[in-house]
Amino acid sequence: MRARQFGALLFALPFVTGCWTQQNYRAPDGPRHIGGPRLSPSGEKGKSDTLRVVSFNIAYGVGVDSAVAVLSSEPPLRGADIILLQEMDAISTQRVAQAFGMWYVYYPATFHLRTRRPFGNAVLSRWPIVEDSKLVLPHVSRLGGTQRTATAATIRFGESLVRVYSTHLSTFFDVSPGARRTQLRAILSDASRYPAVVIGGDMNSGSIGRVAREMGYAWPTENGPRTARGGRLDHIFFKGLRMPDRAAAGTVLDVRGSSDHRAIWATALVR
Repeated sequence: MRARQFGALLFALPFVTGCWTQQNYRAPDGPRHIGGPRLSPSGEKGKSDTLRVVSFNIAYGVGVDSAVAVLSSEPPLRGADIILLQEMDAISTQRVAQAFGMWYVYYPATFHLRTRRPFGNAVLSRWPIVEDSKLVLPHVSRLGGTQRTATAATIRFGESLVRVYSTHLSTFFDVSPGARRTQLRAILSDASRYPAVVIGGDMNSGSIGRVAREMGYAWPTENGPRTARGGRLDHIFFKGLRMPDRAAAGTVLDVRGSSDHRAIWATALVR
């Protein structure tokens, strides 16, 4: 019993100590980092109704070069219309966006005192971003009071507008499962104003998609291999978009050491 408890403590230590080394960006409107391609990306000229979404937690935004290699070489990820990134800073976000000629918006949630870098979520789009905002989520962590956020962007996909959220909900050790569900409900509440919605990111839960499903969302990433050490924690949800078939989602197992998470993807048809 003591050995198992000690093992659990070692597993929890990185999450717990991380809470002691961060400061929150509490302002609801910043810091804000945006940018776009110098030339119009090929996606803007396309006629396809298919929207391909990728979500990838790149641990502390460190392995960006390896992550770009994964995003550019893996067939399910290559040519994504939307890339949702977590644990990013502004420079790393810009590097990924420039590599693929995409528009981007990034809002940090916290400043990590140990790495001396911001830490937050980004939305990258092959289509123009016409509106964006930062959503501060309820329930800070038990230790250190670390907050969580969602970066929101409205993209113009052809003639349609799609609201997109990239988020990183609190860990098992930060808050209770009920508090984590409340965090997702805060995003769902904000998204209720939009007919077509994509929500994705590191949910730190394998079952939290039930909350989105209750609100009428499709959950294409429900089943599959684990995406991180703790289980299948990364997910994508769709509302107001049509699923093309049951095989329209998946997980990339080999991310070439770029992160402790695996990249996930899903496709939907814009009505």
